[in-house]
Amino acid sequence: MHIAILTITFTLPGCASLKEKRTRVGGLHQRFGKNPAVAVCESGELDRHDASEWSLVVVQTSKREVESLCAQIEDKIQGIVDGRIMNIEREFI
Repeated sequence: MHIAILTITFTLPGCASLKEKRTRVGGLHQRFGKNPAVAVCESGELDRHDASEWSLVVVQTSKREVESLCAQIEDKIQGIVDGRIMNIEREFI
């Protein structure tokens, strides 16, 4: 088993409320949480309106599969979130 923790930090310029923040982040939990190989949570910047941090744990049988799924997630998130990605970190366990 191979495991990676993918942490993505966004800025949400002009976001004025937590409700707007939830709308702009666009349901990351629902989109990626459906995959049994991925666990998703908002892990930081919970009280800020203009920023958000999300962590995704990816589990697969090979490191190549983990890297591939992480790359797919990163690509999809860029098109989903109405904001800018400031940082992406991958940590392999």
